[in-house]
Amino acid sequence: MPSLPDDILLYSQRQEWSDVQPLEQYEGVNPLAPIFYTDEYKDATNYFRGIVKTGEKSERVLELTEDIIRQNPAHYSAWQYRYETLIALGAPLDKELKLMEGFAIKYMKTYQIWHHRRLLLMKTRNPEPELQLIAKILQVDSKNYHTWSHRQWLLAHFNQDALWAGELDFVQEMLNADLRNNSAWHHRFFVVFQSGIRDGEEDRDRVVKRELTYVKQNISLIPNNMSAWNYLRGILDFNKLPYSTLTSFVQLYTHKRENGGDVVDLDNPPPDANADLPCPMAIEFMADVYEAEGGESTPKAVELWKSLAEEHDAIRRKYWEFRCQELGIAQS
Repeated sequence: MPSLPDDILLYSQRQEWSDVQPLEQYEGVNPLAPIFYTDEYKDATNYFRGIVKTGEKSERVLELTEDIIRQNPAHYSAWQYRYETLIALGAPLDKELKLMEGFAIKYMKTYQIWHHRRLLLMKTRNPEPELQLIAKILQVDSKNYHTWSHRQWLLAHFNQDALWAGELDFVQEMLNADLRNNSAWHHRFFVVFQSGIRDGEEDRDRVVKRELTYVKQNISLIPNNMSAWNYLRGILDFNKLPYSTLTSFVQLYTHKRENGGDVVDLDNPPPDANADLPCPMAIEFMADVYEAEGGESTPKAVELWKSLAEEHDAIRRKYWEFRCQELGIAQS
């Protein structure tokens, strides 16, 4: 066991903690594979179990739980007991949120931190500063699941117009920085469709048209971007629109681009001149169109799946072969 630095004083060595009876984790037990903690962590958690047993809620408990959390930010019992102590003492929760900002940035993938912040925010009911913190953290890791999830919870839970007002602009900035950011695409779908119209437009058809134009323009810039194609499908599925409505656009991406100028069509922007075509996502899309049509279109779907299996998406060969077989069974 490594020795402690000279400036670290164990709780067992502190006079102000002499009234607490520490509890060993493995008291009366001989575990087959015990976890070897540092002396500092073992000492702190022994005293934590001691104060939990007595139910103490005090300033020194806040100091103790902060110490434990700094050593192990995933210690959910320490987080929960800390929250209960804050409430019992009537402590200033805005100050606690500020204190824990560093934890949220350093340990952004630890869900206990975000749960703690949610509990605090439900008490303070002051969500605007939290949006600013989330934006700051997303600059560090733009695809972190916990951060995006926390942002969506914040918007949905408080459901304030002031919070929603700039959300579409925010996600636009995130996508401008990285069009392949699947988390940002998902958040855009959440803002535009799953949460209702929040940008002042009450005409659903107008919103759908705007979003289709937006995603098609982005596909034209980076055709082989799975996130954008998923967003395109999401728009159609959510609004119960047939895939065949986009046949003219999608077919532009199912074959190599021919030389010569393109006819300007704002509804169906062509792929970038340097695009790597054909695009497997476009081929799959058209196969789904033909499958839905059925009848004479069915062989076209099979041919496209075969082309994906043999050439354009061979890494998923087994899947495309399964699609062909499944359709064959359905026809028999």
